[in-house]
Amino acid sequence: MDVTLSPECRRGHGAMYGALSHGRVDAEQLRDVLAALPLPRWPDGRLVLTVDVSPWLRSDAACSPERLFCHVYGRAKSASQFIPGWPYSFVAALEPGRSSWTALLDVVRLGPADDATAITAGQLRAVIERLMAAGQWSSGDADILIVTDAGYDITRLAYVLRDLPVELLGRIRSDRVLRRPAPSRQELMAANPSGGRPPKHGGEFALANPATWPQATITTVTETSHYGKAEARAWDRLHPRLTHRAAWLDHQGTLPVIEGTLIRLKVEYLPGDRDAPPVWLWSSKTGATGADVNRCWQAFLRRFDLEHTFRFWKQTLGWTRPKLRAAQAADRWTWLLVAVHTQLRLGRHLTTDLRHPWEKPAPAGHQTPARVRRGFRNLRPTLAQPARAPKPSRPGPGRPPGIPNRRPATRYDVGKTVKRGRTLADLQQPGG
Repeated sequence: MDVTLSPECRRGHGAMYGALSHGRVDAEQLRDVLAALPLPRWPDGRLVLTVDVSPWLRSDAACSPERLFCHVYGRAKSASQFIPGWPYSFVAALEPGRSSWTALLDVVRLGPADDATAITAGQLRAVIERLMAAGQWSSGDADILIVTDAGYDITRLAYVLRDLPVELLGRIRSDRVLRRPAPSRQELMAANPSGGRPPKHGGEFALANPATWPQATITTVTETSHYGKAEARAWDRLHPRLTHRAAWLDHQGTLPVIEGTLIRLKVEYLPGDRDAPPVWLWSSKTGATGADVNRCWQAFLRRFDLEHTFRFWKQTLGWTRPKLRAAQAADRWTWLLVAVHTQLRLGRHLTTDLRHPWEKPAPAGHQTPARVRRGFRNLRPTLAQPARAPKPSRPGPGRPPGIPNRRPATRYDVGKTVKRGRTLADLQQPGG
């Protein structure tokens, strides 16, 4: 592993793999330390968090357990693939301005038996509770905003985390159909004087059919430097119609009505004078104002800063470079990189800008993570070294040449190897 060749690593190739395979990282204590560190705040003083999954691809590691099929986007149209690997769920705090920095707070590896929505809900709940215990949020502060992409069941997360001081915001597909609020009793009596059972849902709101859209509750127009005019239209108290399937399969009793604010964001153009399709967002906050709508779509644009963190991890820090067999060793290496990334973030104001000749100078305090990593080498000699000096040693002889391996490693299947205890077909059977 070429990471051991850098001066910052004071151990050899074999010692690095031995430490990752048999070492120990106190992840719970590290989580508490991350929650107590200074975190970026938005202009109104609130914390904005995001959650996303990035895979550690291991397509050629048939002897590595607990691998799943990870969705990977290709460069060409319809070139998406499913490649075996270890998916990791990251939670990070976002900065308000244009930046490639994020404050990582937690990381969890998704296993074959895990429900992605349940794991994400538990991960977010644990992060919020640690932030409250560390004094990052107190009574009277603005709710913590959590931003997700379209791959998450945003209404399910809003229902599970409804007892916490959070606001959920997520992108939804443009072919979704939501429901308006149920009509009031006076409206029902005027439309049907004979009475009857009151409906639970109102009329349909089809995102792909403008004929079903009522007049927007809020409309804002903002001038941007890269996209021209950004028009945001919002409709209050829209909800999806839930059914007893998928995540709601085991829900007891009547399914809830989860209302929120629907936002349609349309920018004038994209870089390169390309036409920009609208983006649909759903927020768990009802009764939103124009300032709330603008804050929501601006926070969603900042969600992509986490993608820069993933690229920095893989291309510069070498997150997926070690060839590890055990998933637990990959977890230890991931937590080590969380500590490394946090150290770089906290020390970014102390390093000098070591730029390449083709790069533009960066103002003080506004260096990219890659530049801070480049200048951290001059800062490292002034820092304390928690590890002792390495002792000289020789590598072992290994297996003698010509003798095959008589204890081959176990090979594992890929994918969801654990089935659900109950399915929709079981519930439809008599007595189910």
